[in-house]
Amino acid sequence: MSTFVLEIGTEELPARFLANVEKELAERFTLGLEEAGYAFSRLDTCATPRRSVVIVEGLDDIQPTKEELVMGPPARIAFDAEGKPTKAAQGFAKTLGVDVASLSRTQTEKGEYLSGMKKTGGVPTLDVLAVLCPSVIAALPFAKRMHWGDGDFAFARPIRWMLALLGDTVVPFEIGKVTSGRTTQGHRVLGPGPFTIKTASEYVPTIVNEGKVQLKAGERREYIVGEGNRIAEAAGGRIIWIEGLLDEVQGLVECPVPLLGDFDPSFLELPREVLLTSMQEHQKSFGVEDAQGNLLPHFLTVLNLHPKDLSVVKKGWERVLRARLEDGRFFWKTDLEATFDQWLESLDSVTFLAPLGSMGDKTRRVSTLCRWLAEQVGQDAEQAARAGRLSKADLVSAMVGEFDTLQGIMGGIYARKKGETEAVAAALAEQYLPSGPDSPVPATELGSILSIADKVDTLVGCFGLGMIPTGAADPYALRRCALGITRIMLERGYRFDVKELFEEAQKLYGERKWKLAPAESLAKLNEFFVARVKNYFLTQGKETLLVEAVTAVEPDKVWALGQRLEALETMSRKDDFPQAAQTFKRVANIIRKQGHEAGVELGGVWRRELLQEPAEMALAEELETLFAAFETELAADRFDALFAMLAALRPAVDELFDKVMVMCEDPELRANRLNMLKALTLRMDRLADFSALQI
Repeated sequence: MSTFVLEIGTEELPARFLANVEKELAERFTLGLEEAGYAFSRLDTCATPRRSVVIVEGLDDIQPTKEELVMGPPARIAFDAEGKPTKAAQGFAKTLGVDVASLSRTQTEKGEYLSGMKKTGGVPTLDVLAVLCPSVIAALPFAKRMHWGDGDFAFARPIRWMLALLGDTVVPFEIGKVTSGRTTQGHRVLGPGPFTIKTASEYVPTIVNEGKVQLKAGERREYIVGEGNRIAEAAGGRIIWIEGLLDEVQGLVECPVPLLGDFDPSFLELPREVLLTSMQEHQKSFGVEDAQGNLLPHFLTVLNLHPKDLSVVKKGWERVLRARLEDGRFFWKTDLEATFDQWLESLDSVTFLAPLGSMGDKTRRVSTLCRWLAEQVGQDAEQAARAGRLSKADLVSAMVGEFDTLQGIMGGIYARKKGETEAVAAALAEQYLPSGPDSPVPATELGSILSIADKVDTLVGCFGLGMIPTGAADPYALRRCALGITRIMLERGYRFDVKELFEEAQKLYGERKWKLAPAESLAKLNEFFVARVKNYFLTQGKETLLVEAVTAVEPDKVWALGQRLEALETMSRKDDFPQAAQTFKRVANIIRKQGHEAGVELGGVWRRELLQEPAEMALAEELETLFAAFETELAADRFDALFAMLAALRPAVDELFDKVMVMCEDPELRANRLNMLKALTLRMDRLADFSALQI
C-alpha cells in the first residue's frame, strides 16, 4: 500500500475559489479512482492561496484486476458452416485480447452467443495516476480562467510547479508546460524553499514545519478565531466576527497572524455602520466591541507572516485605516449639512433606467404606491408616502457615493438626524430587505410597505420594457424582487391582491411608449410572479403536487396561498389522504368532462324531489350542512377547518359513486346528480385544484 500526493502550485488564487477547488478535487479523484477499481483508506484535499493538494492513503501499487463475462456476436455468425471461426469471432477475440480458442458459447433468451472473459486492471498505479492527474486538473471548473506565456492551457492562475509522488516515485505527466516532480515551495517569506520531497508521506510535515504553511482551511480559521479572541479580550473587548469575511480572510493567508490595531477614539463619532464598513470591506479587518455592544477604537486584521518588527506593521495598517476613516468623517459632516430637499432635487438628475426616467421620478411613483399599500393594510398613509419619497435620497449623499453598500442604511441614519419620524427612518434602512433567500424581511410595517413598493415599481417598469429574465440572465434582479415581495406578504400576512398592486403601479407610470402593450406586460408579469411563488414554496421543501394544486386557485392572493398550502399539507399527512385525493380528483374530472367539455351548463343547484337513492340523499344532506359552514370558515381564513370538512365528506361521496349511477340514462336525473357534484366542486375549487393531484 502506498500514499499518493499531488500539489498544484500556482500564483495566488482568489480566496473565493479555494473551497470549490477542495470539493472538486475530492469528488473527481474519488470518482476516478473508484472507476479504476481502487479502494483506499483515506482521501483528503486542502487548498491555500498558492497550492491545491490531494492526499490519498492506502493505494495498491498495481491496479486491481477484474474479470467480467462479455457477450460477442451470435454463434451462427461467429462460425461458418464448417465450424471455423469467422472474422466476427476473430475480431471479438482481438477486442478481448485473448485467443479464439479460449472463447465459449453462452445460451441466452435471444439464442446462442459467443462470449469471453474480459480482464481489466493489472496496470501499475503509477500509469493510472499519470493519466488521471492531468485530466482532473484540466477539468477543474473556475468562474474565470487565464492563459499565460505562449501556451494554450488555461487555469485559474498560472501554474508554477507540480509535485506528484506515489510513495517515493514521481508520477510522470505534464500540463500547462509544467512537468511533475518532487519539488515544492513553502511560504513566500517564512519558508520559501524549494524543498525536495523524498516520499509522499514526507510532504505534509515538510510543508508545515519547514515551509511554514497551514494547509487546512479549518485550522487556519480556528487559529484566527482563537488568537483573535485572546488578544481582543486582553484589550477589554470582543471581535465582531463576520462569517463570510472570516472565510475570505483565512483564504488569503498561508500562515495567519492576527494583529490588533488601534484608531483614534474621536472616530467613534461616526455611525457604527460606517466604521465597520471601512474596516470590513476595505481593509478585510474585524471590528471590536465591548460587552454592551459599543464599538471600541480597535480593529483586528490578519497578516500572512510573522514580521520582524510588529509595531512597524501595526502602524502601517493603522495609517491606512485612518485615511479611510478621515474620508468617512468628511463625508459624514458634509452630509449632515445638506437637507433632504437638496438631495431630492439632485435625484431628478440621476437616471433610474433611461426609458423609465430619473430616480426622482421613481421616488414619486413609489411614494404614491406606498400610500396605496398603507391604506390596504391599515397603516399611516402619510408616513408611508414620506418614506417612499425619501427612499433614494441617500444615493446622492457623499457617504453612499463612497460606500455604496450603505445605501438605505445611511438614509435611515440621516433621517433620524434630520428630524424625520422613527417609523420613516426605520423604513428607509429596511427598504432593500430581504436581500436574498436567507436574509430577514423588514422588521417594521412601513419598511415592509416601502420594500414592496420599490420592488413592484422596478418589476412593472422592466416588464413594460420587455426586460424579462431568461435562463440565468437577470441583470435587474427581478427574480429577487419577486421573491422579496412573496416573503414579505407571507410573513406579514398581507392580504391584498398582487394583480391589483401591479395594475396600480403601472398606472403611476402614466402614458408612455412601452415595448409591450400594458395588458400584455401585466399578463407576463403575473405569470412570472406566480412561477416565482411556486419556486419559493418548492425551495422550502413543499411537495410539487401540493404546490401545483393550491397555486391553480387565486394565485394573486399570496398570503392565502401560503395558508391553503399549509392546510393541504396537514391533510396530506393523514393516512387516508390518497383515497381522499383520488375521490375529489374524480369529482373534478367528471364535472370537467360532463360539464364544460360536453357543452352542458351546470349551475350547482339540485332539486331535492329528484333524489331517489339513499346514497344521494345522504350526500345532499351532508353537502347542505357543509355549505352552511363553508362561507363562514372561508371568511375567517380557517383553511384547516375547510380541508377537514372536505375530508369528512369523502365517505358520502364514495358511497354515491359505489351505489348510484351518476351518468344514468334519464337526462333529468343525470343533470340533477351532476349539479350536486358541481356544487361540491364550486367549493373545492376555492381551496385547491384536486385534479392536479396525481396520487
